[in-house]
Amino acid sequence: MTTAPYPQQYTSPIPVRRAHLGDALASEWTKIRSVRSTMWTLGVMILLMVGVGLLSIVAINATDSDLGPESVLSLGFNGVLLGSICVVTLGVLTISSEYGTGMIRTTLTACPSRGRVLAAKAIVFFLLTLVVTAVTATVVAGMQTVMIDSGSAASAEEWVRATIGAGLFTAVLGLVALAMGALVRHSAGAITIMIGVMLLPLVAGMFMSSLPKVQEFVFQYSIPSLLIAFYSDTGLIEGGPHGWTPLWILSGVAAVALAGAFLATEKRDV
Repeated sequence: MTTAPYPQQYTSPIPVRRAHLGDALASEWTKIRSVRSTMWTLGVMILLMVGVGLLSIVAINATDSDLGPESVLSLGFNGVLLGSICVVTLGVLTISSEYGTGMIRTTLTACPSRGRVLAAKAIVFFLLTLVVTAVTATVVAGMQTVMIDSGSAASAEEWVRATIGAGLFTAVLGLVALAMGALVRHSAGAITIMIGVMLLPLVAGMFMSSLPKVQEFVFQYSIPSLLIAFYSDTGLIEGGPHGWTPLWILSGVAAVALAGAFLATEKRDV
């Protein structure tokens, strides 16, 4: 009695290797550049920054206003502040949208390492928003410098802070929003919380005249106060953080928020 020979074992021509962070980065880059929320949020951010920048040019030239000792780069603050709301929105949607649609289950099936997924999202989002914000801020600053004659000449340090510094600050603020999206897992709720964190302390501080110490602290450390330090040596009020200090403060907040997001992502069920 003869036995049938065993069938030959199939060998895939595709090399098999252990997945690493680079694979997760490639996956997250494909996601973030293919969804419409990225195009809309960053597109609106660019329109706001350029539009507000052009309006400031028209207003200064029409009224023959003199900026005095301030450089023309200080006019870029309002556009970046409005644009940061778009970055915060995208930061939340980068992760909360997957929880809302259930796509996060597919993502974690393909990459069971939850920390690696969150790290890849944070890296891709940070680099994308940094480049887009810094480039747009540079274009707006260049237009304002060429088209407005008033104001003092900006130094190299002021150029770096108003372009790369503003981009870094906005991108780190977006990381805080991404961490909030991972913690709350609800797009509308996380976006509402982040906008409240950005704007509510400064608005509330206007009504705290009976608490001067608290009012001073709020005026010095609210998000708009930290951002304006990249465009002015004095900040919103005297004694507030200036130079690169606001970036280190916000980076510390982002580190704590991301640590909480990593812990929640590892411990909570999807």
